[in-house]
Amino acid sequence: MLLLLTSGLLVSASTLLAERQQTPPAAVAPESQGLHRLMVNAGKLYFGTAIETNNFNDRPYRAIADNPDEFGMYVPENSQKWEAIQPRQGVFSFDAADSVARLAKTNGQLFRCHTLTWHSQLPPFVQNGTWTRATLTAVLTAHITSVVTHYKSLCYAWDVVNEALAENGTLRASVFSQILGPSFLPLSFSVAGAADPSAKLYYNDFNLETTPAKAAGALRIVQQIQAAAAPIHGIGFQAHFRVGQTPNRTALVTLQNRFVALGLETSFTELDVAHLTLPANATAVARQATDYVGVVQACLDVPRCVGIVVWQFTDKYSWIPNTFPGLGDACLFDRDFKPKPAYTAVASVLAAAATGRPPPPPPQRSGGSRVGMLGGLLWPVVVAGLFVW
Repeated sequence: MLLLLTSGLLVSASTLLAERQQTPPAAVAPESQGLHRLMVNAGKLYFGTAIETNNFNDRPYRAIADNPDEFGMYVPENSQKWEAIQPRQGVFSFDAADSVARLAKTNGQLFRCHTLTWHSQLPPFVQNGTWTRATLTAVLTAHITSVVTHYKSLCYAWDVVNEALAENGTLRASVFSQILGPSFLPLSFSVAGAADPSAKLYYNDFNLETTPAKAAGALRIVQQIQAAAAPIHGIGFQAHFRVGQTPNRTALVTLQNRFVALGLETSFTELDVAHLTLPANATAVARQATDYVGVVQACLDVPRCVGIVVWQFTDKYSWIPNTFPGLGDACLFDRDFKPKPAYTAVASVLAAAATGRPPPPPPQRSGGSRVGMLGGLLWPVVVAGLFVW
């Protein structure tokens, strides 16, 4: 059940989970305890962050990221994606992702694995290949089997299929859907489950929280996988939001419960909340805190929501500015690694949940114009599949 990595990494996700002990919150300020510790005290499994090897030499970054009380789970931002891990057919490069897994083991953190079947960041031999159903099935099966076997018993969960839906809830055009049709969905989950029966298997996507047609499409995907008797355990809500456009707590609870009704656990897997205008004024800063808190509370409200992962914790390494020029400052820490009001608000809500106290009131808006709820967020379809998702 355990796999020895190239530098001697040997650990199981189930063992790490078993070793996590819920301890009473200390009588100190919530923000000094760490988000993961507070999350566990509130009854959840983890509060985690995306991380990648190109951040490893930044000492101030590591001082925060390596603290298991702050972040109890790592997700490799890019190094487990197909083009990174199998750039040429049959040639695998595990070193970078192994480094993230090894660091998680050293720090006593969980490891969440991302991703197997995705239309983007594919190597040329997959994207531009001339395929039949049989040959593409064989290549997809071999890739999933090799990668999942390499990390067997190390991953709490795998994002098995990522972003398979268009905004209208139908399957997006990809090499997989065009050659295999919808059968690539249960195929991917069946192969992953056979390679590592201990890992949780997730469908992961964005805009499920804001686009009803897409949420309905995700429900159909889950039902299709279950009808094929393939294993699926969770739904990942990426939760890439914008200040003032984040769905409210009630809506997020209702959405989660639709998937819980199908027997799944839930997680917010790539959370960030981007400012629409920079620099952000005091009103927007307060609203960002409120938006983050609503997501955290929505997870706390649903017993089968197991945790939250932020897609990088500092604005210094956020993917948002490079992808959406003019937007940014989406993370819980600023570029100088100082916690923002959003961080303090999240810590306070988690501390209150652990002790049974009512949560503190949301930050008050002051200055600037009122930032209203602008309705559902639609990330442009062309953005889906850029280098950081």
